[in-house]
Amino acid sequence: MGQRSRVRGTLSSMHALRAPTAYDGSAFLPDGATVLVEDGTIVGVEAFGSDLPAGCPVTTYTGTLLPGLIDAHVHLVATGEIGSLERAGTMPDEEVDAVIAESLRQQAAAGVTTVRDLGDTRYRTLVPRGRQDPAAPRIVASGPPLTVPGGHCHFLGGVADGVDQLKRAIDERHERGVDVVKVMASGGMVTIGSDVFGVQFSTEELRAMVEAAHERGLLVLAHAHSLSAIRQALDAGVDGIEHFTGLTEHGIVVPDDVLDRVASDDVVLDLTLGFDRVGLAAMPGPPPNIAATMKKAGLDFGTAYAARLDVARRIRERGIRVVSGDDSGVGPLKRHGVLPGAVVDLALAGYSPAEALATANSVAAHACGVDGVTGTLTPGLAADVLAVDGDLHTDLAALSRPVAVLVRGVDVLD
Repeated sequence: MGQRSRVRGTLSSMHALRAPTAYDGSAFLPDGATVLVEDGTIVGVEAFGSDLPAGCPVTTYTGTLLPGLIDAHVHLVATGEIGSLERAGTMPDEEVDAVIAESLRQQAAAGVTTVRDLGDTRYRTLVPRGRQDPAAPRIVASGPPLTVPGGHCHFLGGVADGVDQLKRAIDERHERGVDVVKVMASGGMVTIGSDVFGVQFSTEELRAMVEAAHERGLLVLAHAHSLSAIRQALDAGVDGIEHFTGLTEHGIVVPDDVLDRVASDDVVLDLTLGFDRVGLAAMPGPPPNIAATMKKAGLDFGTAYAARLDVARRIRERGIRVVSGDDSGVGPLKRHGVLPGAVVDLALAGYSPAEALATANSVAAHACGVDGVTGTLTPGLAADVLAVDGDLHTDLAALSRPVAVLVRGVDVLD
């Protein structure tokens, strides 16, 4: 990571990106960086003022260079409008595909060069994943999330009832070529009638599903808002937990023994922080089902947000691996492109700028299985490079001010 490799000679297809501040995916580089790019690949990383190969064009930025961001939890089939996730399940394929294309465009415009989709319908995200559009973010995909009849996101088509159906569902996903399995261990905020405070599957069912996935080389990520679902997911042996809210009817509760278990089992957490702060100020209030859930738990937005940042602080103290995803697409505050807010939230919880950025760079790349492709400024990896207007050492909000976004060497903002 951060490897420097000098490239000499004249290469007409090579160009250089240069900035006085640079972050290589895990740490800030002491001398800024000059990143040499050729044919969509990083071929060298030098100090800011280093000599360039003869004839090599260079673009100099006044802010910070870093790897393109990785959003570890998106729903490309949804637009962020209320009800858009539900509608995706009944839309014709061509309409779903158009939504996916626009979602990818919005993600790229925000500096995101890789997304992990954790809930589509009819495996539609596998279509653009297979095409590998050079100007669109690469996709890591789960296909439809596994859920119970009438459960969270049942409208996306991933319903399975009982151990046998769950095993068949894993076989189907393996045959389709998904990258990861997503299971709804608890109910969800956007699905009316699902149990956000409880569990959806039995522990036996969840464990059988995890074992079947692991036999096929697939990791399992569990959606778990409730404390009971978090405990069950850990008992079942999942590889990652999404949201990790710790919701109970007495508020947000995440006991120390749960965090100790996460640390000892090396389970990766995605707190799905980050939201549209401008949109929040303009909203009259949360949707009725979300408002009812928060009221039942004795929470409002402010108390819930503070509690979640406190959980993040305690997670950091234990050295638990965290990736940044934002659940983009599921609602107005979770439009595509709000990932920088998740990184800023972690900084508010006590993460250093370098630590917070890593959750959307090197740590996320490893968790998503693309660390041999992207996630760091390293020669040989894809030229997924982001330039932002500001010094991320001192101003993480600059992450929301991209001035160049290269996906495999193509600047999608140009």
